[in-house]
Amino acid sequence: MAVGAGPELEREAQALWQDEKPDEYFFLEMYGSAVVERLVTMTGARLCSWAEQREMAVLPHYSPGYPEWDIGEQSRLLSLMTQSGRKRLPSPLEALCSGALRPKKSLLAVFGLTHHTDRVRPLTGLVPCENCSFTPCQYRRAPYVRAPESSNLIGLPAGSVPSLSVAPFSVSPLNHAAKYGVNAKALKRWAGERLSLESRDDGAIDAVFRYDGTTCSNMGRPLTFHYSVKLGPPEEGYLIREQQCVPAPGDTGHTHMCQYDNGRLLTAIDGENPLRGQSLDDVLFWQRPDCAAGCYCDPAGRDHKWGLVLETIHYALTHREKPQ
Repeated sequence: MAVGAGPELEREAQALWQDEKPDEYFFLEMYGSAVVERLVTMTGARLCSWAEQREMAVLPHYSPGYPEWDIGEQSRLLSLMTQSGRKRLPSPLEALCSGALRPKKSLLAVFGLTHHTDRVRPLTGLVPCENCSFTPCQYRRAPYVRAPESSNLIGLPAGSVPSLSVAPFSVSPLNHAAKYGVNAKALKRWAGERLSLESRDDGAIDAVFRYDGTTCSNMGRPLTFHYSVKLGPPEEGYLIREQQCVPAPGDTGHTHMCQYDNGRLLTAIDGENPLRGQSLDDVLFWQRPDCAAGCYCDPAGRDHKWGLVLETIHYALTHREKPQ
């Protein structure tokens, strides 16, 4: 299925934004999303009617970008829909190399079918947001609720008008097919040697990472910093709640950094909290400088180190979840 609100809506929204009408722009953006949802609902209802005649049921729609389906598959899915060339789409639709669709108020989706009608249950009354793990979404209307573990298929009851939902199975909010900016062998070694993870009763995670480096001056004095990261539980998308970077107890190497000046550098370091308030998965899309300096004098080097730390935590958590 390919649905969209059309390029006209996107052009009008951009015109409103350029005319400094943010309220009208925001309303039109929301209206476009509602149009797409409605089209998906209508399509699901038509499929339910078709499936009922064949003693089948329709499962919730699933799209590239949902958990465990790489958003980069958008272009391949679109090509499958259009490769026959016998029927053109009613409106222009393009899948960019990033996985985004143009116009942006568009959706590619797949509906699953099953003959196991005795193992499905209604989705009526569910809100799509309850089954979507993208917690930072600015359009969220309801909290994400982790679906209970079950061997039952969750689907649309044949002959009923469905309510929208994404895959209801218990899935991780982390991308297990992540493409890291750091070599996987290095992440594996750091996760085993430098990182400690502690799980709390509510599912939250306390992570501590030990970083060993050297100063760029004064004969390369060794230094050690501790990174502390507090993550929310999985149902919050492993939200980064707190971040802190401080010298390890007993470390004196940091005092020999060229920018060290009576602790003012440490104050700057302690006040930097990149990605705080965002999902841990967002580190995969964080564009940060490629800086290999061992010291902390330069902000670019500090961002680079935070990227190493968060990617190591991401790697460790995804591999801890794999046996499940």
